[in-house]
Amino acid sequence: MSRVAQADPAAHLSAGRRIIIENAYLAPVVGAEIANGYLTVENGRITALGSGPAPLAENAERIDATGCLVTPGLVNTHHHLYQWATQGMFQDATLFEWLTGLYRTWAHIDADITYGAAAAGLGWLALGGTTTSTDHHYVFPSGRGDLFEAEVRAAAEVGLRFHPCRGSMDRGRSAGGLPPDEVVETIDRILDDTAATIDKYHDPSFDSMLRVAVAPCSPFSVTETLMRESAILARDKGVRLHTHLAETLDEEQHCREQMGCTPVEYMEQLGWLGPDVWFAHAVHLHDNDIRRFAETGSGTAHCPSSNARLGAGIARVRDLLAAGAPVGLGVDGAASSELTSMAGEMRQAMLFQRAVHGPTALTARQALEIGTLGGARNLGRHTEIGSLEPGKLADIAIWRVDGFRSAVIDPVCALVFGPTPPLARLLVGGRTVVENDELPTVPQDVIAAAGASARERLLSEESR
Repeated sequence: MSRVAQADPAAHLSAGRRIIIENAYLAPVVGAEIANGYLTVENGRITALGSGPAPLAENAERIDATGCLVTPGLVNTHHHLYQWATQGMFQDATLFEWLTGLYRTWAHIDADITYGAAAAGLGWLALGGTTTSTDHHYVFPSGRGDLFEAEVRAAAEVGLRFHPCRGSMDRGRSAGGLPPDEVVETIDRILDDTAATIDKYHDPSFDSMLRVAVAPCSPFSVTETLMRESAILARDKGVRLHTHLAETLDEEQHCREQMGCTPVEYMEQLGWLGPDVWFAHAVHLHDNDIRRFAETGSGTAHCPSSNARLGAGIARVRDLLAAGAPVGLGVDGAASSELTSMAGEMRQAMLFQRAVHGPTALTARQALEIGTLGGARNLGRHTEIGSLEPGKLADIAIWRVDGFRSAVIDPVCALVFGPTPPLARLLVGGRTVVENDELPTVPQDVIAAAGASARERLLSEESR
């Protein structure tokens, strides 16, 4: 038997081996927690979990998780990886001020910049316990290389399950939109490229590492025609829909003035409510909006740190959950949520709800659930990931809650209430992608440098 610190450094190369995690505190999300238990993995899937000593098995890697909390891997349901290259800018701006200030910088991104930012961003997510991440990429300057391929390649190298969303903007400033005209595309180009991207990359299989969603950017940067046509395309291709919605009061005013209704009413008119849709932010919802989200199964990606950083407000997570609407978490782009981890977002989500509604508004276990199974529901993968259950994919986080953290009587409390614990191991489909806070899949100093280089190159391009 080997302890976590002595695990096989080549374990990430094969998901086919049998793995036994033992002497662990298991928080499966679905079902009872197990104070001293085991979990077995074979061929990339969870085969069993239970209390007491682990079963004997030949040719198995045994991980001694004494002093560790074992949870499902975290699921990040909203992100902008390219924004790693513009962290720390416009620190005191509102959303609209921040966007108008950064659009012209983002117009200079290319495939190399996108790859460096994505590699750094995904590596950082993995080190914070994320096993599945989305990305919402909506800036595609002409002649700057294959930006979508660049982030797909970065995700494959880091080893995360990836749900990139082909974003788009076709409503520039001259047409009443927010972005400058030089960063928008034509509808025909968007729809053609989105269809080709789905055909090339989307894998609907149970253990898929790569699925694509259709994701026009927002009501203030996309025409009604593109929103309608995007929904038709996504449903024809059998993929999911994603967009920003109801993030700020400015957006509500914009929609009322230009569309004559609230953002959620506008989405419903366009056929954009349903169980195949999830929205980023959804901060400013009316009671009827929450009811319709619950009735239609429309999901929300709650991004507490970004919403706080931009002064947007606090989403009504407690009310959404009480209504039965799907809720997951997202870290959002690093330029509006610098160096935020998914584990940190669980803590922020819990504390913000309590700050508004009192100490019972959101529990540590509810925060863990929206960070795992809630996110999986947003992505339509709740039968595959998001909880520790036999038959599900072995996307597993092993957190060290010993040492100073052992003074916390409840390991789930140690994870959610406190700073992010060290990761003893992070498995994606049984493959190790983090081991003792290090990335064995890629040299983390190299991808950190790639992220810094992406920023330098982008700012250099803009200054020319």
